[in-house]
Amino acid sequence: MKLNTRFFLHVFLPFALGYYLSYFYRVVNAVITGPLAEELLLGPATLGWIGSAYFLFFAAAQLPLGVLLDRFDTRKVASAILLIAAVGAVIFALAQNATQLWIGRGLIGLGVSACLMSAFRAYAALVPVERLAMINGLQLACGGLGALTATAPAEWLLPLIGWRGLFLSLAVLTLLIALLIRLRIPAILSAENRSSDTLGVQIRDSLAIFRHPAFLRVAPASVLNQALYIALLSLWASVWLREVNGYTASAAADLLFWSAAGMVAGFMGLGWLTTRLQRMGLTTTQMSVTGMLIFSLAMLALVLRLPVSSTLLWVLLGFFGSSGTLMYAALSQQFPGKLAGRVNTALNLLVFTSAFLIQWLIGVVIALWTPDVSGQYPQMAYVAAFAAMLAAQVLALCWYFINKPPASTAS
Repeated sequence: MKLNTRFFLHVFLPFALGYYLSYFYRVVNAVITGPLAEELLLGPATLGWIGSAYFLFFAAAQLPLGVLLDRFDTRKVASAILLIAAVGAVIFALAQNATQLWIGRGLIGLGVSACLMSAFRAYAALVPVERLAMINGLQLACGGLGALTATAPAEWLLPLIGWRGLFLSLAVLTLLIALLIRLRIPAILSAENRSSDTLGVQIRDSLAIFRHPAFLRVAPASVLNQALYIALLSLWASVWLREVNGYTASAAADLLFWSAAGMVAGFMGLGWLTTRLQRMGLTTTQMSVTGMLIFSLAMLALVLRLPVSSTLLWVLLGFFGSSGTLMYAALSQQFPGKLAGRVNTALNLLVFTSAFLIQWLIGVVIALWTPDVSGQYPQMAYVAAFAAMLAAQVLALCWYFINKPPASTAS
């Protein structure tokens, strides 16, 4: 399919709006925790439990979602599942206790779990191979815009409509986007790109992806690159800036805004650059690994506390923290078309599972030190925790370099 105005209006725009919404739901939780806790008398542990529901449901949906996307019309799967998010938003808006909030938040995560993967599945079937990284990057950038607008703009709305009104509005918006995806996007999967295998064969093929040499070689580095930056942006970067660099909460939030902006630029810039450099013989995988190496160097500068501008450092972390996402395009090119959905969701499952593990393990490492009388941990605790995560990323990159490329054509 040609990347013309019709493609961008009828295919890209609906999927982009869906992923924008997905990221908005993901990030807006940080903005509403204050009024939520005040109204329903919720403690930090309960708030964390409620917030985790989104990621748990999201991750659990990935493998079944891959089977659905490879078996049925992508637009029908994406729009139908998105309706679950609308129901979750209504439950969340009307909730009177923590359990209802948890259920609503979980259904939202389940409902938006297809927003990115359905787009990637469609693009793998429709977009020329040499343009796939660029289109995937534009899709991811729309999610980054959702993250940006879920911060200060959402906070400005809270005094006007409250957190309940915000989620009721999101429910309506979710319904509209689901209708747009279902009615606007044309039928996508041709006979040769749609899996006609039995359900048992599809499940077996899904599990086999995790053992495939091409997947095993690149997945560790890609997963850790994405998961580490997710863990930093969603929690530990703010803590580091306050406890290690001495930033105020507002100054840390401002700096993280620019880091998130760097992430948006990375999604767009790396995809565009990869498309251009492929004409010179460089592959998507090589571009992704190069970006991950630069990300590791930026992390090293952070851990060693080198005299580098904090703004520049965190923008670089945001920009190259998106390098691992290029592997979605690279892996799609190394598997048969009928497996494209399951390949992407397999990688996505590992990313979100690892993000939770990393976020938890950083806290575990920090807790190995004894806090002072005010409850603050020494700076060395944070340095050690971040250094451990950096070491994991470096080991994953070493794994990539010491393993020979699989026999299939590199991408």
